[in-house]
Amino acid sequence: MALYRDEGVVLTTTKLGEADRIITLFTRDHGKVRAVAKGVRRTKSRFGGRVEPFMRVDLLLGEGRTFDTISQAESIAAYAGAISGDYEAYRAANVIVETLNDLVTSEHEPAGAQYRLLVGALNALVQHRHDARMIAESYVLRALALAGWRERLGSCVVCGRTDDLTHISAPAGGVMCLTDHTPEAKPIGALALTQLRALAEGDWAVLDGAEPDPHAARAVEEWARYYLERPVRSMRLLD
Repeated sequence: MALYRDEGVVLTTTKLGEADRIITLFTRDHGKVRAVAKGVRRTKSRFGGRVEPFMRVDLLLGEGRTFDTISQAESIAAYAGAISGDYEAYRAANVIVETLNDLVTSEHEPAGAQYRLLVGALNALVQHRHDARMIAESYVLRALALAGWRERLGSCVVCGRTDDLTHISAPAGGVMCLTDHTPEAKPIGALALTQLRALAEGDWAVLDGAEPDPHAARAVEEWARYYLERPVRSMRLLD
Protein backbone atom coordinates (compact mmCIF):
# COMPACT_ATOMS: atom_id res chain seq x y z
CA MET A 1 0.00 0.00 0.00
CA ALA A 2 1.60 3.26 -1.16
CA LEU A 3 1.69 5.99 1.50
CA TYR A 4 1.44 9.73 1.00
CA ARG A 5 1.37 12.75 3.31
CA ASP A 6 -0.86 15.78 2.95
CA GLU A 7 -2.79 18.28 5.01
CA GLY A 8 -6.54 18.65 4.79
CA VAL A 9 -9.82 19.77 6.31
CA VAL A 10 -12.45 17.25 7.39
CA LEU A 11 -15.71 17.89 5.55
CA THR A 12 -17.94 15.02 6.68
CA THR A 13 -17.83 11.72 8.56
CA THR A 14 -19.95 8.59 8.08
CA LYS A 15 -20.17 5.51 10.29
CA LEU A 16 -18.64 2.31 8.91
CA GLY A 17 -19.13 -0.96 10.75
CA GLU A 18 -18.94 -1.00 14.52
CA ALA A 19 -15.90 1.19 15.14
CA ASP A 20 -14.74 2.86 11.92
CA ARG A 21 -15.68 5.98 10.01
CA ILE A 22 -15.39 7.12 6.41
CA ILE A 23 -13.82 10.57 6.51
CA THR A 24 -14.34 12.93 3.57
CA LEU A 25 -11.41 15.35 3.40
CA PHE A 26 -10.43 18.23 1.19
CA THR A 27 -6.67 18.26 0.98
CA ARG A 28 -4.10 20.78 -0.17
CA ASP A 29 -2.31 18.63 -2.76
CA HIS A 30 -4.73 15.77 -3.55
CA GLY A 31 -8.09 17.52 -3.61
CA LYS A 32 -11.06 15.59 -2.30
CA VAL A 33 -10.21 12.32 -0.59
CA ARG A 34 -12.39 9.71 1.10
CA ALA A 35 -10.53 7.63 3.65
CA VAL A 36 -11.28 5.15 6.41
CA ALA A 37 -10.26 5.97 9.98
CA LYS A 38 -10.17 2.58 11.66
CA GLY A 39 -11.27 2.30 15.26
CA VAL A 40 -12.04 6.02 15.50
CA ARG A 41 -15.35 5.45 17.29
CA ARG A 42 -13.72 3.54 20.13
CA THR A 43 -13.16 5.35 23.42
CA LYS A 44 -9.40 4.86 23.27
CA SER A 45 -9.02 5.70 19.59
CA ARG A 46 -5.55 6.89 18.62
CA PHE A 47 -7.14 9.60 16.46
CA GLY A 48 -9.04 11.26 19.31
CA GLY A 49 -11.06 14.18 18.01
CA ARG A 50 -8.64 15.03 15.21
CA VAL A 51 -10.83 13.70 12.39
CA GLU A 52 -14.05 15.51 13.27
CA PRO A 53 -15.73 17.96 10.83
CA PHE A 54 -13.93 21.32 10.41
CA MET A 55 -10.62 20.04 11.79
CA ARG A 56 -7.49 20.90 9.80
CA VAL A 57 -5.01 18.06 10.10
CA ASP A 58 -1.67 16.76 8.88
CA LEU A 59 -2.24 13.27 7.51
CA LEU A 60 -0.42 10.12 6.54
CA LEU A 61 -2.64 8.11 4.21
CA GLY A 62 -2.41 4.80 2.41
CA GLU A 63 -3.85 4.42 -1.07
CA GLY A 64 -6.74 1.98 -1.47
CA ARG A 65 -9.06 0.74 -4.20
CA THR A 66 -12.28 2.25 -2.90
CA PHE A 67 -11.18 4.28 0.12
CA ASP A 68 -7.76 5.36 1.28
CA THR A 69 -6.77 4.63 4.89
CA ILE A 70 -5.73 7.20 7.48
CA SER A 71 -2.59 5.94 9.24
CA GLN A 72 -1.75 9.12 11.19
CA ALA A 73 -3.53 12.40 11.89
CA GLU A 74 -2.05 15.37 13.74
CA SER A 75 -3.92 18.59 14.41
CA ILE A 76 -2.81 21.74 12.58
CA ALA A 77 -5.74 23.96 13.55
CA ALA A 78 -8.52 22.88 15.89
CA TYR A 79 -11.33 24.76 14.16
CA ALA A 80 -13.97 22.27 15.30
CA GLY A 81 -14.09 23.29 18.96
CA ALA A 82 -14.39 27.03 18.35
CA ILE A 83 -16.92 26.59 15.54
CA SER A 84 -19.11 24.06 17.35
CA GLY A 85 -19.28 26.36 20.40
CA ASP A 86 -20.66 29.26 18.35
CA TYR A 87 -24.08 28.63 16.78
CA GLU A 88 -23.75 31.27 14.04
CA ALA A 89 -20.26 30.06 13.12
CA TYR A 90 -21.48 26.45 13.13
CA ARG A 91 -24.30 27.18 10.70
CA ALA A 92 -21.96 29.13 8.43
CA ALA A 93 -19.31 26.39 8.53
CA ASN A 94 -21.90 23.83 7.48
CA VAL A 95 -22.78 25.98 4.45
CA ILE A 96 -19.09 26.13 3.55
CA VAL A 97 -18.32 22.41 3.78
CA GLU A 98 -21.61 21.37 2.14
CA THR A 99 -20.97 23.71 -0.79
CA LEU A 100 -17.45 22.42 -1.30
CA ASN A 101 -18.49 18.78 -0.93
CA ASP A 102 -21.18 19.24 -3.62
CA LEU A 103 -18.98 21.39 -5.84
CA VAL A 104 -16.01 19.02 -6.04
CA THR A 105 -17.16 15.63 -7.27
CA SER A 106 -13.90 14.11 -8.52
CA GLU A 107 -11.39 12.69 -6.06
CA HIS A 108 -7.61 13.10 -6.02
CA GLU A 109 -7.68 16.16 -8.27
CA PRO A 110 -5.57 19.00 -6.78
CA ALA A 111 -7.36 22.31 -6.31
CA GLY A 112 -4.98 24.53 -4.35
CA ALA A 113 -6.98 27.73 -4.75
CA GLN A 114 -10.13 26.03 -3.42
CA TYR A 115 -8.18 24.69 -0.45
CA ARG A 116 -6.77 28.11 0.42
CA LEU A 117 -10.25 29.66 0.16
CA LEU A 118 -11.68 26.96 2.45
CA VAL A 119 -9.00 27.40 5.10
CA GLY A 120 -9.33 31.19 4.93
CA ALA A 121 -13.09 31.05 5.43
CA LEU A 122 -12.92 28.68 8.40
CA ASN A 123 -10.14 30.71 9.99
CA ALA A 124 -12.20 33.90 9.57
CA LEU A 125 -15.11 32.21 11.36
CA VAL A 126 -12.92 31.10 14.26
CA GLN A 127 -11.34 34.55 14.58
CA HIS A 128 -14.74 36.33 14.35
CA ARG A 129 -13.27 38.62 11.72
CA HIS A 130 -16.60 39.31 10.00
CA ASP A 131 -20.29 38.46 10.21
CA ALA A 132 -20.56 34.66 10.06
CA ARG A 133 -23.42 34.63 7.58
CA MET A 134 -21.57 36.96 5.23
CA ILE A 135 -18.43 34.83 5.44
CA ALA A 136 -20.48 31.84 4.28
CA GLU A 137 -22.21 33.74 1.47
CA SER A 138 -18.94 35.24 0.26
CA TYR A 139 -17.34 31.80 0.33
CA VAL A 140 -20.13 30.30 -1.79
CA LEU A 141 -19.81 32.94 -4.51
CA ARG A 142 -16.02 32.80 -4.57
CA ALA A 143 -15.85 28.99 -4.57
CA LEU A 144 -18.28 28.86 -7.49
CA ALA A 145 -16.26 31.53 -9.30
CA LEU A 146 -13.08 29.46 -8.88
CA ALA A 147 -14.95 26.54 -10.43
CA GLY A 148 -15.83 28.69 -13.46
CA TRP A 149 -19.25 30.04 -12.47
CA ARG A 150 -18.70 33.74 -11.84
CA GLU A 151 -21.71 36.02 -11.75
CA ARG A 152 -21.67 39.05 -14.02
CA LEU A 153 -22.66 41.83 -11.65
CA GLY A 154 -21.29 44.98 -13.27
CA SER A 155 -23.22 45.10 -16.53
CA CYS A 156 -26.37 43.71 -18.12
CA VAL A 157 -25.82 40.22 -19.51
CA VAL A 158 -28.18 41.05 -22.40
CA CYS A 159 -27.13 44.49 -23.63
CA GLY A 160 -24.01 45.32 -21.62
CA ARG A 161 -25.23 48.58 -20.11
CA THR A 162 -23.87 49.41 -16.67
CA ASP A 163 -26.71 51.55 -15.35
CA ASP A 164 -30.33 50.85 -14.42
CA LEU A 165 -29.49 47.29 -13.34
CA THR A 166 -32.68 46.12 -11.67
CA HIS A 167 -32.92 42.33 -12.11
CA ILE A 168 -30.80 39.22 -11.67
CA SER A 169 -30.98 35.76 -13.19
CA ALA A 170 -28.92 32.70 -12.30
CA PRO A 171 -29.72 30.89 -15.58
CA ALA A 172 -28.64 33.98 -17.56
CA GLY A 173 -25.46 34.39 -15.52
CA GLY A 174 -25.93 37.73 -13.76
CA VAL A 175 -27.69 41.08 -13.68
CA MET A 176 -30.00 42.65 -16.25
CA CYS A 177 -31.25 46.14 -16.91
CA LEU A 178 -34.85 47.26 -16.61
CA THR A 179 -35.32 47.33 -20.38
CA ASP A 180 -33.84 43.96 -21.32
CA HIS A 181 -34.53 41.68 -18.37
CA THR A 182 -35.97 38.28 -19.18
CA PRO A 183 -39.19 36.86 -17.66
CA GLU A 184 -37.47 34.56 -15.15
CA ALA A 185 -35.20 37.34 -13.81
CA LYS A 186 -35.93 38.53 -10.28
CA PRO A 187 -35.87 42.15 -9.09
CA ILE A 188 -32.86 43.24 -7.04
CA GLY A 189 -32.39 46.63 -5.40
CA ALA A 190 -29.31 48.81 -5.52
CA LEU A 191 -28.36 48.08 -1.89
CA ALA A 192 -28.64 44.31 -2.36
CA LEU A 193 -26.63 44.51 -5.60
CA THR A 194 -23.88 46.49 -3.88
CA GLN A 195 -23.71 43.89 -1.12
CA LEU A 196 -23.75 41.04 -3.64
CA ARG A 197 -20.78 42.55 -5.49
CA ALA A 198 -18.88 42.96 -2.23
CA LEU A 199 -19.61 39.33 -1.27
CA ALA A 200 -18.34 38.13 -4.64
CA GLU A 201 -15.10 40.10 -4.26
CA GLY A 202 -14.61 39.59 -0.52
CA ASP A 203 -14.72 43.37 -0.04
CA TRP A 204 -15.00 43.55 3.74
CA ALA A 205 -14.57 47.32 3.79
CA VAL A 206 -18.09 47.44 2.33
CA LEU A 207 -19.55 44.50 4.24
CA ASP A 208 -18.27 45.02 7.79
CA GLY A 209 -20.88 46.80 9.87
CA ALA A 210 -23.60 46.34 7.25
CA GLU A 211 -26.80 44.45 7.96
CA PRO A 212 -27.03 41.30 5.78
CA ASP A 213 -29.50 42.02 2.98
CA PRO A 214 -32.04 39.18 2.56
CA HIS A 215 -32.33 39.85 -1.18
CA ALA A 216 -28.57 39.44 -1.61
CA ALA A 217 -28.70 36.26 0.48
CA ARG A 218 -31.49 34.82 -1.69
CA ALA A 219 -29.49 35.67 -4.82
CA VAL A 220 -26.51 33.74 -3.42
CA GLU A 221 -28.72 30.77 -2.56
CA GLU A 222 -30.30 30.77 -6.01
CA TRP A 223 -26.91 31.01 -7.73
CA ALA A 224 -25.62 28.03 -5.74
CA ARG A 225 -28.77 25.97 -6.28
CA TYR A 226 -28.70 26.53 -10.04
CA TYR A 227 -25.05 25.67 -10.63
CA LEU A 228 -24.76 22.87 -8.08
CA GLU A 229 -28.07 21.49 -9.42
CA ARG A 230 -29.37 21.03 -5.89
CA PRO A 231 -30.14 23.32 -2.95
CA VAL A 232 -27.48 23.94 -0.31
CA ARG A 233 -29.59 22.70 2.59
CA SER A 234 -27.49 24.43 5.22
CA MET A 235 -28.22 27.81 3.63
CA ARG A 236 -31.87 27.40 4.56
CA LEU A 237 -30.82 27.31 8.22
CA LEU A 238 -29.35 30.79 7.75
CA ASP A 239 -32.82 31.99 6.84
